[in-house]
Amino acid sequence: MSDKPTSVDGYLEIVPESRREAVTMIRSVILETVPVAEESMRYGMPTYDAAGDFLAAVASQKQYMSLYMNTEVVAAHADDLSHLNVGKSCIRFTKLEKLPLDVVRLMLEETLEKNRGM
Repeated sequence: MSDKPTSVDGYLEIVPESRREAVTMIRSVILETVPVAEESMRYGMPTYDAAGDFLAAVASQKQYMSLYMNTEVVAAHADDLSHLNVGKSCIRFTKLEKLPLDVVRLMLEETLEKNRGM
């Protein structure tokens, strides 16, 4: 039997307490910004789809937390995220205070527009 959580609530139960609030806040930001987002567990992390395509995913890693988003949208906001460790689609951060949530909201909206073909 797998010990991986099968629901986001189950995932939040096993996230270290020091990171649970941050992951929960990002979940809230995603669902508040894109109310039509569908939440699921994929690749062992909470994943969100909207308009039939990937919107975002969040994970608590060993050394940091990660927010995965559309590569084009991440690249378009490189200046806003320059103080963080950013890959092609991965934004890594150690504390929620370091993640600009207003920029994340904007990125989610832009990704939804891309998914809808606008």
